[in-house]
Amino acid sequence: MSNDESPTTPGRLTVRAIRVSSFVILSSFVISHSSLAPAADPPKADPVDRAVRQALLFLQRSQEPEGGWRALGSTRTAGVTGLCTMAFLSAGHTPTEGPFAKTVSEGIRYVLSRQQSNGVIASDANFEMYHHGICTLMLAEAAGMTEGPLGDEVRKKLEKAVKIILQAQRAAGNERGGWRYTVQHAGGSDMSVTGWQIMALRACKNLGCDVPAERIDRAVDYIKRSQDQSGGGFRYTPTDGVTVPCTGTGILALELCGKDRHHSPEALKAGYFLIKKENLPHANQPHFSYSMYYCSQATFQLGDNYWGAFKPKMHEVLLAMQKSNGSWPGNNSDAHIGPQYCTAMAVLALTVEYRYLPIYQRAEEPADKK
Repeated sequence: MSNDESPTTPGRLTVRAIRVSSFVILSSFVISHSSLAPAADPPKADPVDRAVRQALLFLQRSQEPEGGWRALGSTRTAGVTGLCTMAFLSAGHTPTEGPFAKTVSEGIRYVLSRQQSNGVIASDANFEMYHHGICTLMLAEAAGMTEGPLGDEVRKKLEKAVKIILQAQRAAGNERGGWRYTVQHAGGSDMSVTGWQIMALRACKNLGCDVPAERIDRAVDYIKRSQDQSGGGFRYTPTDGVTVPCTGTGILALELCGKDRHHSPEALKAGYFLIKKENLPHANQPHFSYSMYYCSQATFQLGDNYWGAFKPKMHEVLLAMQKSNGSWPGNNSDAHIGPQYCTAMAVLALTVEYRYLPIYQRAEEPADKK
């Protein structure tokens, strides 16, 4: 497809049907929630959909010949490629059909090529669990829509990827239950890396991968130890200060870790922290792209007034920051990572309510096997 072509956004019911088939969700549940799904394509004049289309065209143009995307001035490609590929998936584009099929399938192949013999998917040893968690999440989300030899390879490599996440979970001390930059059990745990591993495990569990319940319980204990009991926000580590993006991460982690934790007192208290005027999205927010990504998912899962307060402010800020070429530059806190990263994170934030990604449909499941 040429760079100036405008892709046709796939029908949402069609993509939902694909996703339902892929993940064997009960048909009675889908019928009972049919009012939640749009009945037709979004209006072409909708500013969010237009922004997403332009962003995907930018990402398509900036994909490298081998199928990956990279951070600015860096060889750290695996994690950024996972995010960029997932951005297409979150907008309803699959690796088998549509104007972006080749872009998506090449992104998946590139991530698969980054898996090492020990099972780690990374291109940066110092931050391997960041890359690994992001890439495992993306592959799990893509597995249900990837067929043939490529689909077989995705599922085979996911089995090894899950084992690495379980192996890397910290087992003792104040860091127990969390994850850090490397597989090796050194250097503590932090909310940021832990959030990616929890999302990846949840997505893999949706596929039927073996994720022991006790490992999820350990992760939840770590999340709860990282919460500030007075204000409700979450810390980067149990002894650090509270941040907005870590609060979004903590909420989402609790929401993904079982029906009995959905809308827990801890999550609702943290949600109130996020929608305070000073914590709502603004252009100078620290760790801007990361904050948009996690806080959009967190407030969407909480719904009601939480999403109602966050969504319009996020749209206002993100739409104002998008460049004419479709990209997002981030702000002073993350512009150095590059427009591919910032653009992917913006798309993932804006498309959360599209519900194309299985992980975005978490709150709609009829039952949850802990």
